[in-house]
Amino acid sequence: MRKIKLPPRKTKETKVQIELNLDGKGKTEIDTSIPFFDHMLELVAFNSLFDLKIKAEEIVRQSDKHHLIEDVGLCFGEAFKKSLGEKRGIERYGSVSAALLPMDEVLAQVVVDISGRPGAYFGRFRPLEVLPTLISVGTRKNIEKKEIGFDPDRIKDFFRAFANEAKVTLHINVPVKGESIHHTLEAIFKAFGRALRDAVKINLRMKSVPSTKGKI
Repeated sequence: MRKIKLPPRKTKETKVQIELNLDGKGKTEIDTSIPFFDHMLELVAFNSLFDLKIKAEEIVRQSDKHHLIEDVGLCFGEAFKKSLGEKRGIERYGSVSAALLPMDEVLAQVVVDISGRPGAYFGRFRPLEVLPTLISVGTRKNIEKKEIGFDPDRIKDFFRAFANEAKVTLHINVPVKGESIHHTLEAIFKAFGRALRDAVKINLRMKSVPSTKGKI
């Protein structure tokens, strides 16, 4: 079973504990102190079928939750990488079922390559660009930030941290934008979960590490 429980990661700013089972059923116990972020991580687990436990807390409070969100990404990435072990027999790429995922008016695309080469690349992504043009942008931004409890641009910090620590390549696009930051982020996290699910799947025909180099 590809399962791991990491020792707590503690800095002067945050403390994060994580437990991950790649061969789970999508069960979660998540508390980051940011309810909306908890919901997004639950969507990842549900769509990837990973069992995921996360307990994260700020030691030094930040108004935009930058350090907390980034450190959760780092720990999730580390747990993901260690859970894969030698990566023998995995599909490696996650792009088929997650090529385009809808959330009402939004379409999101997330593609992952468990490549050993870390990188997070954002095409049409910026959440704050999804706002309706007929509404005062400044006012609407503040409303949306208040509703979800943090600056939605911090989500990039999460994905960069995950990619760097997991040693994967991520491409994230939102080819059809919506009128809601909530819908946009939800579509992205759902697609992310489905992409991970595809990438870690065991292919019985693949007996070795999925690389012509023989190593990832």
